[in-house]
Amino acid sequence: MPDIAAVKAALSGQRIETPSWGYGNSGTRFKVFAQAGVPRTAQEKLDDAAKVHEFTGIAPKVSLHIPWDKVDDYAALAAHAKERGLELGAINSNTFQDDAYKLGSVCHPDPKVRRKAVQHLLECVDVMDETGSKDLKLWFADGTNYPGQDDIVARQDRLAESLAAVYERLGDDQRLLLEYKFFEPAFYTTDVPDWGTSYLQCVKLGERAQVVVDTGHHAPGTNIEFIVALLLREGKLGGFDFNSRFYADDDLMVGSADPFQLFRILHEVAQNGGFEPETNVAFMLDQCHNIEAKIPAVIRSVMNVQEATAKALLVDREALADAQRTGDVLAANAVLMDAYNTDVRPLLAQWREERGLAANPVAAYAASGWQQRIEAERVGGEQAGWGA
Repeated sequence: MPDIAAVKAALSGQRIETPSWGYGNSGTRFKVFAQAGVPRTAQEKLDDAAKVHEFTGIAPKVSLHIPWDKVDDYAALAAHAKERGLELGAINSNTFQDDAYKLGSVCHPDPKVRRKAVQHLLECVDVMDETGSKDLKLWFADGTNYPGQDDIVARQDRLAESLAAVYERLGDDQRLLLEYKFFEPAFYTTDVPDWGTSYLQCVKLGERAQVVVDTGHHAPGTNIEFIVALLLREGKLGGFDFNSRFYADDDLMVGSADPFQLFRILHEVAQNGGFEPETNVAFMLDQCHNIEAKIPAVIRSVMNVQEATAKALLVDREALADAQRTGDVLAANAVLMDAYNTDVRPLLAQWREERGLAANPVAAYAASGWQQRIEAERVGGEQAGWGA
């Protein structure tokens, strides 16, 4: 049987990184919905992120998106984070909103456009140096819409050349994390459509290049936990972008569509050493809270990952191994289902109270008065959002 003390100890080591853009206004491609109290600056985003960490106890890192979080003094921004008990996490690039990138960025047929894109990525590494960030997270919208539009192999060559220039610029303690997405906004070919393409590019770059698995970036029916297990086996899983999807990359709250899938993914993480510090897997959220209140949604998302993690840690590995060894299919499946069907909320409430946290983080935030304060104080200025 699982050791509850060991489960609690493992939960105490868990860290979930929250996205700065998750605190801003967002919506669909048809409409962005504004909410009262939304941050107007990168500093106010960090103030909100600090509240998530205050009530959950496991969210001390915040991902930045450049240029959405561009400031004049990144060292001062890092100091602002530190004053609030936070640190700056991954730096996310943006090579998909300039008009120049209509036919791609690092894979564009025009070398001038590729140089523009690479220069932006190198600027992101400069931001990493100033903030102390260790991870550069790259997602490219590059691809083609029509057969014959461009040479598929040539685009991979351009991608490799561009990534090599960025990788060479990284410090010895910094990583390049390459994300993939199987379609959109390109509809015929996507230049980094799957984990295999990302993996191949990362292998050529070196050991400090790793794959990011965005849980929404797969075709329906894809066995994401299989991908996770293989990448862990190869030492190439750099991190997650946790979210949830019903149809295609919906970026909804993690665990909302298929909590059993999230459990299966985290079971493979636990089974294959992914929670060990030396594995250095970054557990990040990548979500856009379109109709729900921002801070409570991020808190709930952190809790969803924490609950699925607790269930994964409760899997009786000895019983599972015995059933697998003897070929007892039903018994093996029952071990997993027993863990998944366990109500871990009382365990997590106890875990929080033992650390001086409120048993119910969402209720504690609602009672804190922070939402009412920011809605009253954040009047005027320009609210943060897509492209802000």
